Amino acid sequence: MTRAASLAQYWEDALHSLKGAPHVIDVRNIGLIGAIELASRPGAPGARAYDIFTRCFHEENLLIRVTGDVIALSPPLLLDRAHIDRIFQTLAHVIGQTA
Repeated sequence: MTRAASLAQYWEDALHSLKGAPHVIDVRNIGLIGAIELASRPGAPGARAYDIFTRCFHEENLLIRVTGDVIALSPPLLLDRAHIDRIFQTLAHVIGQTA
């Protein structure tokens, strides 16, 4: 638990850096659990998040979870700052490239 606590602020800062990214309507977290809520595509709820999920996995080797149009993040506790940087750089890139 102390490891998670020591990374929580760094995680939160990285997560909340995605505010203002294309299609991002809300960012929230509790400790190392985070959520990025995306605007739904008209007539296709969940499609945008699913596209981001598949691009992250197949093109960027990053596994995320989605539920509807929310990207849900809960990393393993062996996480370090370099992992956090990679996660959010990748998400920023993929979100920015997704219509």
